[in-house]
Amino acid sequence: MTARNQTLVDRCILHLDQAVRTLFSTPPGSGRDNPAQSLEDGEISATDRADSICLMRVNHAGEVCAQALYQGQALATQDHAVREQLQQAAVEENDHLAWCRQRLEELGGQTSLLNPLWYSGSLVLGAATGLLGDKWSLGFLAETEQQVVEHLDNHLQRLPVCDNKSHAILEQMKIDEAKHKTAAMHSGGARLPAAVRKLMGLTARIMTQTAYRI
Repeated sequence: MTARNQTLVDRCILHLDQAVRTLFSTPPGSGRDNPAQSLEDGEISATDRADSICLMRVNHAGEVCAQALYQGQALATQDHAVREQLQQAAVEENDHLAWCRQRLEELGGQTSLLNPLWYSGSLVLGAATGLLGDKWSLGFLAETEQQVVEHLDNHLQRLPVCDNKSHAILEQMKIDEAKHKTAAMHSGGARLPAAVRKLMGLTARIMTQTAYRI
């Protein structure tokens, strides 16, 4: 069955499988190599390691949210081209999910215990924005990616200097997120009202501060 011939029920089943993989393992990605695989860390103290674990847990939780957001939007859109664009971006986000999970394991940390909450909330939000129409859905996506780029800049400054592997992962993630933002706007995304952008930023801060600890 081709992607064009899939019914809504077919897509729901596929997205359920994707949800399980996102929360409990790692969905298939693009096959790109982990940008940190050839690097060695400097001497990381226990304090620095704890800081890196907290920051990478936040980034992993953010990628869980991204997967759910894309999936919700892909379910809601009626435009096949937009759906394919969202699904392609989700594949690249799967790379990020795998890299963050792998780095957490290397550091001896764990993913956020609240990932099911982050996922379900983002899925509903993605579907809701998708139902508003593609221009608003893509605009929401573009603004999300812009805020993620700013968030990654902040984490790159906060990561311990000796944590070379985490730095490499976040740098590549930043490049990809900026590309997704540009693609969404070029595909017809509308700039969101200032009040909506501000509310999105506040919601993101609540999530990141919670995932940092739990």
